[in-house]
Amino acid sequence: MAETLARRALFQGAAAIALGSAATPMLPLERAYAQGSGTLRVAMTAAAVPLPNGQTDQGGEGQRFIGYTLFDSLILWDLSRADAPSRLVPGLATEWKPDASDPSRWVFTLRQGVKFHDGSEFTADAVVWNLEKILNQSAPQFDRNQATQGRGRIPSIAPGAYKALDRYSVEIRTTSPNALLPYELCWIVMSSPAQWEKVGRSWDNFLREPSGTGPWKLTQYSPRERAVLVPNAEYWNEARRPKLSQLVLIPMPESSTRTAALRAGQVDWVEAPAPDTLASLRQAGFQIVTNSYPHTWIWHLSRIEGSPWNDLRVRQAANLAIDRAGIAELLAGTMEPARGMLPPSSPWFGNPAFKVRHDVAEARKLMEAAGFSRARPLAIKAQIPSSGSGMMQPLPMNEAIQQGLSEAHFRVEFEVLEWNAQTTSWRAGARAPEARGASAHNNSYFSQDPFTGLIRHLRSDLVSPRGTNWGHYSDPEMDALFTEIATSFDQAKQDAACIRAHEKYVNEALFLFVGHDLNARAMSRRVQGFVQAQNWFQDLTPVRMG
Repeated sequence: MAETLARRALFQGAAAIALGSAATPMLPLERAYAQGSGTLRVAMTAAAVPLPNGQTDQGGEGQRFIGYTLFDSLILWDLSRADAPSRLVPGLATEWKPDASDPSRWVFTLRQGVKFHDGSEFTADAVVWNLEKILNQSAPQFDRNQATQGRGRIPSIAPGAYKALDRYSVEIRTTSPNALLPYELCWIVMSSPAQWEKVGRSWDNFLREPSGTGPWKLTQYSPRERAVLVPNAEYWNEARRPKLSQLVLIPMPESSTRTAALRAGQVDWVEAPAPDTLASLRQAGFQIVTNSYPHTWIWHLSRIEGSPWNDLRVRQAANLAIDRAGIAELLAGTMEPARGMLPPSSPWFGNPAFKVRHDVAEARKLMEAAGFSRARPLAIKAQIPSSGSGMMQPLPMNEAIQQGLSEAHFRVEFEVLEWNAQTTSWRAGARAPEARGASAHNNSYFSQDPFTGLIRHLRSDLVSPRGTNWGHYSDPEMDALFTEIATSFDQAKQDAACIRAHEKYVNEALFLFVGHDLNARAMSRRVQGFVQAQNWFQDLTPVRMG
């Protein structure tokens, strides 16, 4: 794709695709917060502040800015290094291990002396209570919002398959041996049972006065405007007590608005700045930070009866039709072109026979063999977001994809949704009324562990409401590989199964693979101490303002 096309796609993308809702205007931030030396103001891509209930909304961005700031999970990611992939480390649990005689039974030893923000103690009963709020619809604390966000993360845990062994140890049983349970549980954060009781056993009330065990506390929650967080001076990990005096989170879904706010000094930190502004921002003295990122931007393809994507030739043709290098240029080099679900640097990439590349001539041949032509193109409808968690610049990116597919006998229609509406449709699945005839769903998926990177979106039993197999894909051979991955406690055997699964991903073109985000952020030169981990999540506790 020529540079002219890339620039036109960037500047005209928003206009070329009709939005389903009005854009959120920039707020007069300067009236609310002066640029104090200890205050960091972050412009998020989300259209609203993520829910501060525990299992927050707004996708992975919600987990990053609310889930892991106000709350903790039993197992955390080590986000302290930029030069190596992140690894799991103890969080509210100091140790976890499967039973040698029964690998479906795990025992978690809890950290002692941890307090929720309201002063109540974190114990094994609190762990059970938090699992019940997600999994047990009969429990008084069951919260449908949190269940929607959390239960798909822990599909191997059935309601009631957990109990407190004593005050500081918990037993969790999985439906079958599952070596990936630690990766799943790092998503599940702990809300305070005592605070829920105190606010009248109401999750709506809890949102206004949330209580977790995390390094930050919430002092203001205005869903469409901002959240204000302050340090938890009693946080159990002294090394991660925040250096800032205040963290302000501001929803700002339009990239141009975020960038303008940074230039105007209304914010100090911008998620996903407009790519065409990166050079000028650098020249103006702003910091631009990127890093390798286990995250893949894709179209998830419907595999229900009658879907055009059930034809392998169509799936492979689509993957050959799009110009990923041109899209990366459009994004000023902040995206690595995808060659599969995982980046080639992944130990699980393997050696697929089908090579994902830009080859329009071959794409046309495949489409013509499938019965389509310029005179008789294949009509496709895709649901795409206007912005959102980890979506880079979805409107101009999708316009470029639309153009590439049109050159290979596709005719693409878009339905553009606000991020939470997009997520609701995604969780409902391709057969649900929310899909409204769409056979493709634009999203971005983690690839930092085998469950989220390979299993979560394709295992046949993880369709809605149990999981996020949006397309209702079902293949016994792939399910067998997923079982081998999940039940292999030997790392070498698990890695070998992951390789075979990923090769099948690519050879059968199970998604439209587009790119791996390099996670660009722009920030004031006053922002100091930030280490951009090779992870979707980031640690804000070391950050300070100079």
